[in-house]
Amino acid sequence: MSRGKRYEEPKLNLKKVFAVIIAIIVVIMFIFIIKGILTKEKEQTKITSKDYVAIFKDNKWGVMDSNGEIVIDPSYGEMIIIPNSKEDIFLCISDVNYQTGEYKTKALNNKNEEIFTNYQQIESISNKDSNNNIWYEKEILKVKQNEKYGIINFAGKELASCHYDEITTIEGVENILKVVENGKVGIIDNQGRKILDTKYVDITNLKKGKKEEFIITGENGKFGVINYSNQVVLEPKYDKIEKISENDMYLVVKDQKQILINKNEEEILNNGYDQIIEILKNQENGVIYTKNNQYGVMKLTGETIITPEYEELKEAKSGMFIAKQNGKYGVINLQKETQIPFNYTAVTYHEKANIYIGEKEDYTNDIIDNNHTTRQTGILMDLDEEKGYIELKQNQEDKYYNFKFEEKKISEIYTNHTLFKSKKDGKYGFVDKDGKVVVDYQFDDATKQNTYGYAAIKKDGKWGAINSNGEIVQEPTYDLEDYLKIDFIGRWHLGKDINMNYYNQQ
Repeated sequence: MSRGKRYEEPKLNLKKVFAVIIAIIVVIMFIFIIKGILTKEKEQTKITSKDYVAIFKDNKWGVMDSNGEIVIDPSYGEMIIIPNSKEDIFLCISDVNYQTGEYKTKALNNKNEEIFTNYQQIESISNKDSNNNIWYEKEILKVKQNEKYGIINFAGKELASCHYDEITTIEGVENILKVVENGKVGIIDNQGRKILDTKYVDITNLKKGKKEEFIITGENGKFGVINYSNQVVLEPKYDKIEKISENDMYLVVKDQKQILINKNEEEILNNGYDQIIEILKNQENGVIYTKNNQYGVMKLTGETIITPEYEELKEAKSGMFIAKQNGKYGVINLQKETQIPFNYTAVTYHEKANIYIGEKEDYTNDIIDNNHTTRQTGILMDLDEEKGYIELKQNQEDKYYNFKFEEKKISEIYTNHTLFKSKKDGKYGFVDKDGKVVVDYQFDDATKQNTYGYAAIKKDGKWGAINSNGEIVQEPTYDLEDYLKIDFIGRWHLGKDINMNYYNQQ
């Protein structure tokens, strides 16, 4: 018997199936991309990740985040130290005895919980730069246990055990700590590793802010030089080591005489000057020296290149010198030819930008290029070598230029900002990156948007603030005329002492 014919199941067209699947995936990806873009744009109004700052109100100290939220209520009598604004580690001091200098410390996190409780004391490690601006080591803390000191990282890991008599910094040098053990001084790094043995009377840096070489004081009271690899460069036998060195040359004092020597301790210069001020970067050019209170330049052979006839002399770059004559500053070369006229109350050279800034008696500035041509004039508001721009106030307007002196829009400089200060008919408002007015022109003065998204506004002599969306978060009610810098986070304004970096609420 014959079988009836069976209907075959239809075969799948795999190419069409794959095409449909790919199309669906593309649509899903597109949806997520759009969603991500919209989310990102929404998040951009927050401007930046969260930071923490100290706050001061009613003579008490607390902590606030950069969104304006109170983290620690102002309840402490002493300023709360925040070693790293990105980390929720807040150091509080209490029970201060001003007669004996004794006090208690504790560390809190952003939940107001006490942390690192197994130590007697927890302290920040402070330092300062050449302008006496205070800063803190951003990754480590000093701790005390059984009257000895060590260091931990921000996660609480012990990097150097508590066995040192003292731990301090070397001025202006990051990630290097001076330690004292059994009365002798050595150096460790910020991971607790020993760099220089604890066997010296004292150690300091040879160059400002540099850690390649150090000045050591021996038990004999004499001075020498040691490098970062623990190799003695100059034996401690000199009366003084000047903090001036270049190209393996050192300025020492021996028998009350200033002498220039090399790393082999051979004398290079020992006469013909009253004082050596600077060793020039190009060794062939020699040194800047003084004779009868006048400045000149001398080769290492003793030959005079620039006769000592200037009131001041400082190397800007190789072969160029900022000089002072008849009370005014200019720039000369090695041939004593004037490159920038002596018309200024001050001249500074910015190496990364390769430009000179000349300050006039009316406090305006000439911006001068590498060819010694004045390219712009105005009041210098900012020069950011990292971002590569100059901000000038010209004809009461804020102007921005790159280091090629091409004018830039503020939105090209601050690409993450949502609002940009604008002026019209003598009043200030804010526009978005496309120039659309977000905040009407109604204020007598204003600041540009800060890192946290806030901008200050001034009306009728009083200051207030707006947020990143242009909404007023603090009506202009604060009298801040004698403040050096106007800055807001929400309703809180920067304190008078900007070096302390705290925010206040009146």
